[in-house]
Parts: sequence; structure tokens; C-alpha cells
Amino acid sequence: MPASRHIPSEEDQLFRLLRQLDRAPDAAQRATAGALGISLGSLNAQLRAATEAGLIHVTGRDTATDRRQRFAYALTPRGSAAKSQLVDQFLARKLAEYHALHAELTGEDTRLIPLKHRTDVMQNNLAPIPELYVSYDSAQKLKHEAAALPSWDLTQRQVCDLELLMNGGFNPLKGFMGQADYDNVVENMRTADGALFPMPITLDVSEAFADKIEPGQDIALRDAEGVILAILSVSDKWVPNKANEAEKVFGADDLAHPAVNYLHNVAGKVYLGGPITGIQQPVHYDFKGRRDTPNELRAFFRKMGWRKVVAFQTRNPLHRAHQELTFRAARNAEANLLIHPVVGMTKPGDVDHFTRVRCYEAVLDKYPAQTTQLSLLNLAMRMAGPREALWHAIIRKNHGLTHFIVGRDHAGPGKNSAGKDFYDPYAAQDLVRQHQAEIGIEMVDFKQMVYVQEKAQYFPVDEVPEGSTVLDISGTELRRRLREGLEIPDWFSFPEVVQELRRTSPPRAKQGFTVFFTGLSGSGKSTIANALMVKLMEMGGRPVTLLDGDVVRKHLSSELGFSKEHRDINIKRIGYVASEITKNGGIAICAPIAPYTATRRAVREMVETFGAFVEVHVATSIEECERRDRKGLYKLAREGKIKEFTGISDPYETPTNAELVIDTEGTDVDACAHEVILKLEAMGLIKA
Repeated sequence: MPASRHIPSEEDQLFRLLRQLDRAPDAAQRATAGALGISLGSLNAQLRAATEAGLIHVTGRDTATDRRQRFAYALTPRGSAAKSQLVDQFLARKLAEYHALHAELTGEDTRLIPLKHRTDVMQNNLAPIPELYVSYDSAQKLKHEAAALPSWDLTQRQVCDLELLMNGGFNPLKGFMGQADYDNVVENMRTADGALFPMPITLDVSEAFADKIEPGQDIALRDAEGVILAILSVSDKWVPNKANEAEKVFGADDLAHPAVNYLHNVAGKVYLGGPITGIQQPVHYDFKGRRDTPNELRAFFRKMGWRKVVAFQTRNPLHRAHQELTFRAARNAEANLLIHPVVGMTKPGDVDHFTRVRCYEAVLDKYPAQTTQLSLLNLAMRMAGPREALWHAIIRKNHGLTHFIVGRDHAGPGKNSAGKDFYDPYAAQDLVRQHQAEIGIEMVDFKQMVYVQEKAQYFPVDEVPEGSTVLDISGTELRRRLREGLEIPDWFSFPEVVQELRRTSPPRAKQGFTVFFTGLSGSGKSTIANALMVKLMEMGGRPVTLLDGDVVRKHLSSELGFSKEHRDINIKRIGYVASEITKNGGIAICAPIAPYTATRRAVREMVETFGAFVEVHVATSIEECERRDRKGLYKLAREGKIKEFTGISDPYETPTNAELVIDTEGTDVDACAHEVILKLEAMGLIKA
């Protein structure tokens, strides 16, 4: 009796068809049918069904050379998304078949074997992971077709998220979360189908753009240069409850948290979700040899024979204590070490990634040869503490890592508005430990290392011999020593690292900085700013630039009105120019009204990437400002002839944490400017 031929299911047939068309879009129908092992009639039926479903696009070709190749086929964005889903389903079915066959042959269910007794756990970590990219040929066709689609220019954070979606770093996500996944992740740290994922990954857009988009549409996702990176097949559009997201994901709706501030004051008001069709990865011009996708790292581990690998996450330079900590962690786990620093968005004020990577490279030869690798992760951190640590663990598992070091207060953002830590220092470790078996990665506790003077070596803080002299330098103390040009001892850091930090972080008296005056119209900001500029130019040493509000309005923002949106744009333009001046070692003096707290904060974050930001609140009362009003603007505003006038018909949000507060009533201009000079001297920005 002849063996019955296995007939693939409709899902399998569709999967094989889409895979073949993606691999060979220009092949003749007969060749495609042969590759699939079906008749031409069956192929045509499948092609018609896939075309009607919007999964493939058929175009006619010049048949003068070969009539057998009359048509060309390309996967649509919806077809590419369907193919990714079918891949997962196909693999799941094949795995189930394997389990069933194994049980039939051995009488044992492979799924019941405890993790610690498995022999193939590490191998699973080395196997390729699904990506969301289409083939090169399909990508070229999609680029051409996507040119006619509505486009969204991605923010820096969105580019980071998209890259890790496309390369599998955020597996099992197949795109930006839809509303069902988002809601469940916010509330329960799981997607709608139950997969563990603690961080909502959404595409936030402006209301104006969202109004033009409806579910079922495709949109092109472009980088800042306009290059098409991917196509989003929009499945969901909604306005999120951001206050609830802040409470559930970040623990508090507190603007002192950088991610909460981003959520409320930077992110778009509308979320879009749907599967992604990856066309090309973002272009990086820096440290190309150090950037690896999950599959590239897995391939490296296979090549090197690394079966167990410990990941060390960092957003700071490595010093001797870090080197000792990571070396011990790898040795105790009998594993190799991957230094896996974040080079996407980190906490405002962190050392720039260019400097950090040069420091990491300087430390690599301090480890035993062939034991340690450095790879860069283009991740946009949220500083979400416990949830962030769990997210980081999932990302590392996707990159092929088997162990992950979780530190004390991992990814903590610092103090909240009440001056207390946002998260318990050990909450991150507790949460990762709770889920490590499900993730398939083993957590390694971060052991604080301290230098014992008598032994001339580092010890874990809980293993220090009794009566020993313990030496340590905090991050704050290190920054002070760098700022003031003081000695940094060899026991604390490597000379190569200190040299690099001194090169990019010279003493404050040699750095650029920004003085940012804010206050009501007529408060005296411009007058004090002009006097300060003259005094600083008299001192010499650094170029000084005055960015007065009225002057900027005339030369940089002449097309803008006085709506909140336009005021924000104007202030951010001032902030950008000031940050560039600061970056290049100059002094920027800004004197706009700048009435909104969130916008002032955004400017501070821009500037503090490169140098100091000194906010000066000129706290002159509105009564005094009206009395001084030479142009009669306040009178016109009170008569309703000037709309949206700060202090009258538009609010002024008083600074609460300004470096200096000046009240000009009864004080002459020279004294006010001298007060600023004294503050700059006290901060080490200028020398007395």
C-alpha cells in the first residue's frame, strides 16, 4: 500500500508561497511551482488568493526576451507582516511535532525536563532568532513603493526602538504594540497573548499626523535624513492614558523622572501600532565594528565556542572596581564576558557614548585574552528601575546571553520630587530573579567592590577583612575631581581611562557653559545679560555670545507667533544654538521669557550634554514690570489688544530649582551682573 502523501495545511502553503516569492520574486511561474512542489494550477490559485488578500503585488514585465517571466511578484507590507507571523506559527508546529515524536520514541516529554538538567539550553541561545527584514530584492521594490506612502520622521528614541524591533532585540514583538498589547503590558507586563514583556513599545505621533492616518493604512518610517527604514501596517490608533502609563510603568506620575517628563512633554499625543516590515537597518557611522545584531552576536558565540556568556550592562565609564566585578562574575559562572553598554539614549547628563566607548576599549586588554568581547547596544533607556532591568534581561537573552549582571538600583533615575529614590535599591534584582527561569537567563548579583588599602586589592563590600581601611570614590566625587582638575588615584581607575575623561571633560574653568535668564517681560533680563556679556568679554579666555529674546525673534524665529507651540519652538531653537556654543567651548548667554517649565527643562538637557547650564530667574514682580513698561505692552495686553501675553493672559511657570534668583527691584544692573559673576565663580566656571 503506497504511503499517503502529506498535504500541507493552508497556513503552511501560504507560508511556503510567501517565503518563495520573497526569495525569488522574479522567477518564472513554472520555477516557483517546482520549488514549492505543486502544479501550475495550484500555484495560480494560491497567487490569486494572496493577491486578493493584499499580501502580494503583481506587476507585468517586458516579455520580449522570455514569455515565461511575464509577471514579477513582491510582498506588500501586509504580506511581509503575515510572513513573519506564519514563520512563528510554522516553527511552533514543527516544535510540537518534535515533542510528540520524542515522547513516542522515548516515553518522555521533552518539555518536562527541568532547565538545569537540559543539555541543549545553551545551544538554544546560539540558534538564529527571527528578524523582521525582507530580502534585499523585496526591500528595493518596497523602497520604491513606499515613496508614495504617508511618511513619519522618527525621533531618536523611535529609531532606537525600530532597530531593535527589526533585528530581533525586542523578540517576540513583531512591530509597535497595538492597543491590546499596550494595555496588557502596562497593567501586567505581558502582551495580550501572555508573553512576558515589561516595557510598552509604541509609536507616538502628533495629533496632526494621526488625523491623516486610519487603521489599515501603511506608512513609511524614515530616519532624520529621510531614509526609509521600514513600513508600518497600522492596525491600531488610540490616545493613551499617559498618567496611568507613568504610574504603572515608572511607579509615579512625577515629572522629576526623565521618562515621565518625556512621556508628557516630548512624546506625541497619539499612539500607532501594527506589524513592521523592515527594509534596512539604521546607518551608524561610529564604531561600526562594535555594533552587533542579536544574530551577529549569536554567530560570534558559535564561532568562538562560547556556551555561557555573562552580559554587563553599563552607561558609565569602566573603572578598576567594574573590571574586578565583571571578571569575578564571569569566573564564578565559568563563562565568558560580554561588555554590552548602551549607546542610544541614556540619562540626561551622562557621559557621551563616544567618550565611554573609547574608555571601554582601553580596558579590554585588562581581561584575560580571548575571554571578553565589547559590543554596543543602540537602546533608548527609560530608567524604569525594576521593569527596565527585566526588559534588559529579555533583550540580553535575545542577543544570546545566558547570564546577566543586575546592579543595585539598576536603571534608577535618581531622586523624585520629594527627594527620595524612585525605586527600592534591590527591587530590580528581586523582579529579575522572579522571572529568570521564564526568560531563560540567569541573574548575577552586582557585588559592590571596594579597595582595601592594607591588601592593595579590591574586595566585595561584604567580604572586607575586619579592621581594614576601605577606600572608595563616588561618582559625584569623581566628577568633582575631573571638574576641578584634581588627582584621580591609580587604585581607583586606569590611567588610560582617566586620560580619556580628562581629554573630553576638562576642568570647568575651561569648558563652555550657558547662562539662561528667564523672567517676565520688563523684568530686566536683557539688561543684566548685556552687562554680564561685557564683564565676561573683559575677562577674556572664551568667546561670548548673547542670544537675546527679541534679537532671536528677529533673526531666527521671525515666522513664529506667540502661541504656546511657537514659543516652545523659539526657546528650543535658542537652546540648540546655546548647546552648540557650549559644546565648542564658548559661553552662551540667553535672555528669553521662557515661561514654561517643560521647555526650560528641554533646553537644560540639550546644554548639559556638553557643559554646565546656569538658570537665572529674574524674579521681578509683575507690578514692577508694568511700571517699567516703556513700550506700553502690559497696558495693551490688559485691554485685550495683545493676546497670549505672559503674566496677563498666558501663564508664567515660576522656576523652582534655578541656580540663582535675582530680584532687580532696588538693585542696580551692575550689582545684579556681579551677583551672576560670583555664582559662576562659585561653580568653578570662571576663575576669580
